[in-house]
Amino acid sequence: MSAIYTLGIDVGSTASKCIILKDGTEIVAKSLVDVGTGTTGPQRAIEAVLAEAGMAKEDIHYTLATGYGRNSLTGIADKQMSELSCHAKGACFLFPNVHTVIDIGGQDVKVLHIENGAMVNFQMNDKCAAGTGRFLDVMARVLEVKVEDLGRLGAMSTKEVGISSTCTVFAESEVISQLAMGTDKCDIIDGIHRSVAGRVTGLAHRVGIVPDVVMTGGVAQNSGIVNALEKQLGCKIHTSPLTQYNGALGAALFAYQVAARKTK
Repeated sequence: MSAIYTLGIDVGSTASKCIILKDGTEIVAKSLVDVGTGTTGPQRAIEAVLAEAGMAKEDIHYTLATGYGRNSLTGIADKQMSELSCHAKGACFLFPNVHTVIDIGGQDVKVLHIENGAMVNFQMNDKCAAGTGRFLDVMARVLEVKVEDLGRLGAMSTKEVGISSTCTVFAESEVISQLAMGTDKCDIIDGIHRSVAGRVTGLAHRVGIVPDVVMTGGVAQNSGIVNALEKQLGCKIHTSPLTQYNGALGAALFAYQVAARKTK
């Protein structure tokens, strides 16, 4: 029987990610474009992943879209699906023993409780930017550092500085005040990380923390946030190099289930 190729597309608020799977087990190609819904990002990500795989759209048996902007891909994807289900699916593929998924995206924070590979409960903060990737972007801009350097710089902190505000606007004012007082940037960044971890921990306790705990989303690449969360939750947090692609991976896995049923 010939191989089944499926495409998962995750259109986030700040990035577009794609994964092509072969037979639901092997990642053939992946792509990431740093702009999301409402831009050319999704189309560029699709073109990039097909080019990397050396394939045409016609070679894909089934395409499934997820994420904040999934409904913008009507006519491109065969089906749209909630990112909650796709994040649960992707995390189970990468970490079969997962029971809790913490996903920090560009504009929201999600905590999922998983049993037997399926999501059974979740909590979500999508009303406020505090604690999200957007929050960290704003803080990095105020501090005049690159967002990808936050983890490294925060690790160099020697003094605990409290960033107490739970609002992005007020936290920005707090950081500016700390800078004006001559507080070391590394100490401020460490305070920001602990502040984000505190917000996420509050959300996570509403769902209940059951190991293994897996963190997904772009913010999982920030070691400072991961370390602060581990301390506040009191447990190990697992991450993967595919953390940003987790939603797209879950979408490709669901796409494979549909395609496999159709070819039987």
